[in-house]
Amino acid sequence: MAVDWTPDRSAAGGMNPWALVGVISIPTFMEVLDTSIANVALDHIAGGLSVTTDQATWVLTSYLVANAIVIPISGWLSDAIGRKRYFLISIALFTIASFLCGIAPNLTTLVIARVLQGIGGGGLAPVEQAMIADTFPPEKRAMAFAAFAIVVVVGPVLGPMAGGYIVEHSTWHWVFLINVPIGIAAFFASAAVIDEPERVRQDRAERFKNGLRIDYVGVALVVLGLGFLEITFDRGEREEWFASGFIVSTAAIAAVSLVALVIWEWHHKDPVVDLKLLKNRNFSATLLVMGMTGLILYGTTQLIPQMLQQVLGYSALDAGLALTAGGVATLVAVPFAGRLTGKVDVRLLLGGALIVQALALWNMSHLSADISFADAATARLYQAAALPFLFVPINAVAYIGLKQSQTAQASSLLNVARNLGGTFGISISQTMLAGGIQRHQSELVQTLNPLDPNYNDWLQRAGAAFGSTGDPVTPLAVLYSQVQRQAAMLSFLDVFRTLMIVVFLSVPIVLLMRAPKGGAAPAGGGMH
Repeated sequence: MAVDWTPDRSAAGGMNPWALVGVISIPTFMEVLDTSIANVALDHIAGGLSVTTDQATWVLTSYLVANAIVIPISGWLSDAIGRKRYFLISIALFTIASFLCGIAPNLTTLVIARVLQGIGGGGLAPVEQAMIADTFPPEKRAMAFAAFAIVVVVGPVLGPMAGGYIVEHSTWHWVFLINVPIGIAAFFASAAVIDEPERVRQDRAERFKNGLRIDYVGVALVVLGLGFLEITFDRGEREEWFASGFIVSTAAIAAVSLVALVIWEWHHKDPVVDLKLLKNRNFSATLLVMGMTGLILYGTTQLIPQMLQQVLGYSALDAGLALTAGGVATLVAVPFAGRLTGKVDVRLLLGGALIVQALALWNMSHLSADISFADAATARLYQAAALPFLFVPINAVAYIGLKQSQTAQASSLLNVARNLGGTFGISISQTMLAGGIQRHQSELVQTLNPLDPNYNDWLQRAGAAFGSTGDPVTPLAVLYSQVQRQAAMLSFLDVFRTLMIVVFLSVPIVLLMRAPKGGAAPAGGGMH
C-alpha cells in the first residue's frame, strides 16, 4: 500500500532541514548520555548521601521506570499537546529536574527528581524521530537518521567515560548539573528552529474536534504494565528473582496489565498507544530488530566496562576510555551506513550487521583475564563499527507503508522496543553473570586439591615469593583472589557467548521485511 509523503508536516519550516537535525539532536543526546552516565557515579552517590549501594540503585530504577512509562505514550502526547510544544516542555522538565538532582540533599529528593527527569527525557527521542521522518522524504531519510544514530549509539558509549571523568575530578552532583547549561541552550535553540506547520495543527484540530478524550484506562495500563515490568527487570537479580515475593508481585502486575493493555488498546477508538501499527508486517519486523539492537548496545555497554573494572582492576574512567575507540568507529561508519541504506536492500544491510555483531561477540568470548587495554578497545571497535548498519536502516525502513500522521506513534513504539531490548539485555546478562561466577568458582575450587603436587608446589613457591614460608595465609589469600578473578572472567565469556547465539538466531527476522528493490524507499513508496 503506497503512502504519499508531502512536505506539509515538515518541522523545518523554511530553514535548512539539516540545521533542524543538528539542533534537536542536542537534547536527545543529553538524555541518552544520562541513561548511562549515572551508573558510574552510583558508589559516589551512595557515599555522599550516606546510603547503601543497593538503596542508591533506586536512582537508576526510578529514572528507567519513568522513562519506560512516558515513551509509549509520547506519540499521543505529541499529537495532543502539539509536537513543538511537547518537545520544549520535555527539554524544560529534563533540565529543571537535572538541577534538582544536582542539589538533592537526600536520597528521597534525588529519586523524586530522577522520576521527573525520566518523564521529561522520555519524550525527546521519539519526537525527534517523528520530526525527522516528517521533514525528510523517504529517499533522503537514511542520511538524516544516520545523524540520529550518532546520538543514540555514541551517547551510551560516552556515558561511562564522561561519568568516570566527572567523579574522579569533581563530585557526583556534576553528573546531573552538567545538563543544565546544555538544556537551557537546547531549549532556546529548539524554540527558534522548530516549526509547527499548518498541516500538523489542522490534523490535531480534526482529531480532537469533539474535545480531548483521554484514554485513562490505557494510560493506567501503560503505567502499571511497563512501570512494573521495568522494576521487575531492574531489581530482579538483586532480589533473587522469583524467590522474592516483591518480584513475584511486580511480575504478575506487569503481565496482567500488559495483556489487558493489548486487548484494550486494540479495540479503543482513540488509543494512547496505537498497537494496530503492528498489522504492518514491515513495522513489526523492524520493532523486533530494534529490540535486538537495544539488547546488543546496552547489554555490552554495561558488560565491557564492568569486566574491565572487576577482572582487570580498571578505574571507571579507564574502563570508559576503552569504549571510546568503538565510539570513533561508530562515527566513521555512520555516513557509510546512511549512503548504503539508500542503495542496498536493507535486509542485506541488517542481516550482515547482525552477523558482524555475532562475530564480534564470538571474539569477545575468547578474551582472557590478561588482555591489554588495546585488546579490549579493539574488541569493542569491531562491534561498534557495525552498529550504524543496524540503527540507520531500521529507522529508514520502519516508516514504509505508514501514513505521515502515524509517525509520532511509530517513533514511540520504536523507542519502546529499543529500551525494552536494552533493559532485558542488561537484566539477563547480570543474572547470568552472577550465577556463572558462583558456578565457575565452585568448579575451580574443586580442582585445588592438597593431594595434588602441583598445588603444594605452587603454595611453597608463592610463600617464598611473599616471604611467608610457613605461613599459608598469604599464599592462600592470593590464590583465592585469582580463583575469583578467573571465575568472573569465565562468566563474562559465557555471557558473551550466549549473546552471540541469540544474535545469530535473530538474523532470519530480517527476512520478514519487505523493501523496494535497491533498498531505498522512494517518495510515496511502501508496502504492507
